[in-house]
Amino acid sequence: MSDGFIVFIRHADKVLLMKRSDEVSDFNGMWDGVYGVGDANDVDHVLTRVEEATAIPTDSLTFVRMGEPRGIEFGNRLNDVTPILITTTTNEVIPRSLYNDTVWVDPGFVNVLSPDEVEGADDVSVMQERAAVPQLGEMYGDVSAFLFMLKTTIGQEQKIANEIRARLSGTGSLQDVQGEVFSVIHPQMMRGYIFVEASAKHYVEKLIGRAGGVTTPMRGCSKVLPGEAPFHVVSNYLEPKSATAGIEVGSIVEIRVGHFKGNRARVTAVSEGKEEVTVELFEAAVPIPITMRADNVRVTERVA
Repeated sequence: MSDGFIVFIRHADKVLLMKRSDEVSDFNGMWDGVYGVGDANDVDHVLTRVEEATAIPTDSLTFVRMGEPRGIEFGNRLNDVTPILITTTTNEVIPRSLYNDTVWVDPGFVNVLSPDEVEGADDVSVMQERAAVPQLGEMYGDVSAFLFMLKTTIGQEQKIANEIRARLSGTGSLQDVQGEVFSVIHPQMMRGYIFVEASAKHYVEKLIGRAGGVTTPMRGCSKVLPGEAPFHVVSNYLEPKSATAGIEVGSIVEIRVGHFKGNRARVTAVSEGKEEVTVELFEAAVPIPITMRADNVRVTERVA
């Protein structure tokens, strides 16, 4: 049995972090989950502790899973702490007990500050490490997952994604990775990168052969980018978009298929419901309206 537990609370696609008060003796002023002492296997005790620290009613909480205990140094003593994942139906939190502040963050910002927490920052500039209790990110990975971005050769994204899936379904040296890598995502509109969902970066590096020669390096896949990718980055590419998105009346397009392939034309009408556009060819002696599917044209010049 472990000495204590740390609870990670998820609401939709966000995870709750709690800031320890400056008056707390251990890890004061640092970001944490909900820390508790006692039997991590006693679900009622765990839920009660979460309510004490967050004011979230226990009937709004659902136990999901727990990981293996990790040794955490508390000053001159070593405590075994068990990570636990819980979901909640509410995002209304009042910090109590050890804590005086809270923040809901994308899992990609468990280890680093999010743009909302850094004045004047954007998604590119935020790489400031979060002041957190030891092994916070590792423990979150034990019960949940992060997204990691892999740099690939442009045009080889789907091939590499298929090879990763093949390696995960095989046997041999990668068996210990199979339970730690959960999905491979290749957004069709994203070139030169794929996403891998895993509990930790080193499992992904071993999978593609970038971890000290344990596995044959995967051709066309050069590295795993530093840090964890925010979920909203990949979700933007996974949301279905209308074929007419970005096409307006007056836009100049190039026809991609059929008898008029390669010809340029001007858009005269857009039907969003049918996902069709009507165009007039520039090179036609008599301008005749042609209606076709919107995904059969490519915008080369937008309306000013």
